Amino acid sequence: MKADIHPVYHAEAKVICACGNKFSIGSTKEKIEVEICSACHPFFTGLDKVMDTAGRVEKFKGRAAKKKK
Repeated sequence: MKADIHPVYHAEAKVICACGNKFSIGSTKEKIEVEICSACHPFFTGLDKVMDTAGRVEKFKGRAAKKKK
């Protein structure tokens, strides 16, 4: 590696989420502010919902069932 061209690596960089969750990671920035983390993201919390507009999911399931027959 070349000397004096790489950013400083912080092994204990602080991450602060908008929900209030705080944790540490390794980064080249000392402090990172994020809007969504694993504590508040719907995928990780189990609160995710399938958005069905105009019955598209039911329409797809109907076509899939016809194909199986």
